[in-house]
Amino acid sequence: MEKAPLPSETQPEKGALLVISPPAAPNIELDDGVATGSVMKLCLGGKSKENVEGPGQRVDKKLQEMDTHMNHLRCFCRLCGMVLRKVKGPVHDVHGDLDDASKAALRKMGCKFTSWPEVILKVFKVDVTEDIESVHPLSFCHRCWMASIRGGGFCSFSRTRVPEWKPHSSLCHLCSPRKPSFQRTGRKRRKAIPRAQSLAKRTRWDHSDSIAVGERRTLRPFGGHHHAPVVRAWRKPSSQREQWVRNITHCQKDHLSTKLISEKLPVDFLFSFTCLVCDHLLSDPVQSPCGHLFCRSCIIKYTYVLGPHCPACNLPCAPDDLTPPAKAFLSALLSLPLLCPRSGCSEQVRLDSFKVHCLGHELDEQDTNQQSSELYLLNNKGGRPRQHLLSLTRRAQKHRLRDLKNQVKVFADKEEGGDLKSVCLTMFLLALRSGNEHRQADELEAMMQGRGFGLHPAVCLAIRVNTFLSCSQYHKMYRTVKATSGRQIFQPLHTLRAAEKELLPGFHQFEWQPALKNVSTSCNVGIINGVSGWASSVDDAPADTITRRFRYDVALVSALKDLEEDIMEGLRENGMEDSACTSGFSVMIKESCDGMGDVSEKHGGGPVVPEKAVRFSFTVMSVSVLADEEEEEVTIFTEPKPNSELSCKPLCLTFVDESDHETLTAVLSPIVAERNAMKESRLILSLGGLLRSIRFHFRGTGYDEKMVREMEGLEASGSTYICTLCDSSRAEASQNMVLHSVTRCHEENLERYEIWRTNPFSESVDELRDRVKGVSAKPFMETHPTLDALHCDIGNATEFYKIFQDEIGEVYQKVNPSREERRSWRAALDKQLRKKMKLKPVMRMNGNYARRLMTQEAVEVVCELVPSKERREALRELMRLYLQMKPVWRATCPAKECPDQLCSYSFNSQSFADLLSSTFKYRYNGKITNYLHKTLAHVPEIIERDGSIGAWASEGNESANKLF
Repeated sequence: MEKAPLPSETQPEKGALLVISPPAAPNIELDDGVATGSVMKLCLGGKSKENVEGPGQRVDKKLQEMDTHMNHLRCFCRLCGMVLRKVKGPVHDVHGDLDDASKAALRKMGCKFTSWPEVILKVFKVDVTEDIESVHPLSFCHRCWMASIRGGGFCSFSRTRVPEWKPHSSLCHLCSPRKPSFQRTGRKRRKAIPRAQSLAKRTRWDHSDSIAVGERRTLRPFGGHHHAPVVRAWRKPSSQREQWVRNITHCQKDHLSTKLISEKLPVDFLFSFTCLVCDHLLSDPVQSPCGHLFCRSCIIKYTYVLGPHCPACNLPCAPDDLTPPAKAFLSALLSLPLLCPRSGCSEQVRLDSFKVHCLGHELDEQDTNQQSSELYLLNNKGGRPRQHLLSLTRRAQKHRLRDLKNQVKVFADKEEGGDLKSVCLTMFLLALRSGNEHRQADELEAMMQGRGFGLHPAVCLAIRVNTFLSCSQYHKMYRTVKATSGRQIFQPLHTLRAAEKELLPGFHQFEWQPALKNVSTSCNVGIINGVSGWASSVDDAPADTITRRFRYDVALVSALKDLEEDIMEGLRENGMEDSACTSGFSVMIKESCDGMGDVSEKHGGGPVVPEKAVRFSFTVMSVSVLADEEEEEVTIFTEPKPNSELSCKPLCLTFVDESDHETLTAVLSPIVAERNAMKESRLILSLGGLLRSIRFHFRGTGYDEKMVREMEGLEASGSTYICTLCDSSRAEASQNMVLHSVTRCHEENLERYEIWRTNPFSESVDELRDRVKGVSAKPFMETHPTLDALHCDIGNATEFYKIFQDEIGEVYQKVNPSREERRSWRAALDKQLRKKMKLKPVMRMNGNYARRLMTQEAVEVVCELVPSKERREALRELMRLYLQMKPVWRATCPAKECPDQLCSYSFNSQSFADLLSSTFKYRYNGKITNYLHKTLAHVPEIIERDGSIGAWASEGNESANKLF
């Protein structure tokens, strides 16, 4: 075998490329105890090159090149490709565990990873667990460490581009001489020595394109056309190659030697059945794309250490490219005659039955040993009786199981990477399964998978909340399960409270710029008493209410932190650099407030408070950002389910009647003050590891008609001024049902209240009332002039329910029917709906009843009781028009969900109004209901202004009332 000259024999010219001294690599031990500091040392079995080389021997050139390549690799950062010595700070191990300082820093940001591969995968989107040490560097620099810590272990705020590391080849950019860059010294520039001059007498050898057996290749130096010495690949495995391959594959005890073949076979024929890595007979043979054969385990270990290349021809050969050889070859391999190496047994055995033959020898030997031990026990009858294993002391148990433990340890080291615990647990699991002890086996399997017996406190909290269990009910269940099963499956209440603290407001830090007026700067504020700030005098009666609330800004921060991942994902989806977007965030908030009736305790005497309650809540509807140097805002988050109780965050719960204006305004006034202060300030909050500047915009839309009139100081729902959006009276609205526009606003209501209070023109009550258009109290909370979709449905369904009764009794032909007649019509309608639609009558119209009543099916059922055919057709047409209009105000986004109905809404509303004023004139002569007026007159204008009505409804607050 011809050898290439060593580097020590070839002296490079003066001015050749300087060699970078590699930093100390992390001391990672392989399974055989040899450090990865040098591939030469690995391949030579832990010996140095000088000890292996004799007077006439040399180490293989390929190993030296791999050693040089890996030394160069250790100079670079795995993630950014920078030279490690150019970056200040310590070097970190890519595959290591997090040190205490890094772990503590990441824990503060909510990251619970324990190893660097997990953090790198999340931050840099690179999986380093499949790295090959001959291809990828083992360390990363302190700059990349800082990027990981700054991103909180979840994202990267740097523009680091991870380089693509390629295996060693003839064109390797790490090993080949490179042209030094220009260096700046003061103001002068001096050019480095030209590459051609420094490499004039150096020869570069192509080491990746190895040459097949019997083949010669001529290699040329850079810059010249002279022929270099010829290099040939190995024809026979030398003792040196056996040495380093043995240290890679560790297959000496598993694979069979070619010396066991009993017959004298041709050399080439025998060579075809030999693994080209370990030179043993092929075991579980696989074939590379280039046609060479190897043992499966040997080629996988070889490519892991030296890269995915064929050892014979050096062509690319990844483990996924390996395929089984042809069946004809396998049958020839398995029929090879082998000579049994056992002393006293000279039998010739085929390769496929050789293992069974050797196993028979071992079983015979075990039987012989067992018989001899039984004979020994029979002869030793006078000794102590043999005790059971479980009755022994721990020391005696160790002594008795010493041999078994050693055997299991050898197996674990050989097959499972030294994981002795998993092997023993699996043996125990199999023993339990074979004995039909499946319950105990399931528990052991859960423990092995890290699940254990008990549930996580957060899971227990979710169970308690979703099943509506009070704390006392949950504690009773916890004690019962623990007493009956003997295990703590559910967690105690104090652990649930600890888990709940991270979810409730008051956990995150934030700041307002400028600081909120009359609001504390403290961030750790949880649930507070809503009446704690009231100033009381001796004459005041104590407030008969209980109020609990969050501070508004603290609750908003908690809601935004819940949406943090969605906001960051929205930035990425819109192609925006998250590190560049630190200001210009706008958050749209929907506010809802509703009263609840009959919330008294059914089982005993509680505090003396009203049996009614009010719930104030908010929903984060959308988050948008105006990036630097951009003209339009980009919406990065939109609430997909704006009417779900899960997205509707509670802010204030109070026992008070919503009709009690004084108490309600006193309870909600702190919320109003905090809301007004937040409008004039910016929130500084950490999202995605960076501080962001956020402004809030509030829309009070989730109110029913009664609550809007309460908030805005308007007269009650039965007032002449029927609309909260415009100034029209009931008579005007019945004569002109469609042509109205939204004119009312909070500021105008405040001005009208001042006129009502001061009466500057000294007018009479009627004149003054006409001037202020129904404003009779001071508006204390700003509402957005809109229409609540849920209560619109309920109000219109109530009106249709009355129309159905009138049509059954033919009121259009009668004047002033008696109360008994009206009761009989209602009873007939309820009976028909119950019989045909399974719709039970209700005392008060609700949303579910309204949805089922307002259908074409319900009209057909009602029409069976209407005598006149013309009136039946009119009823069907009225419902058809209503069902055409309804999706427009119910849809979350009508322009996308029902564009056709949106376009034809004005036409349908005009047709609907014409039908009411003609066919149903007996009912709408000079009067109309509040919600019918809003439905016909204001829907198109509101949708053109806000884009939707359904998304801003109070349905989320209503459905969340059951959580009270």
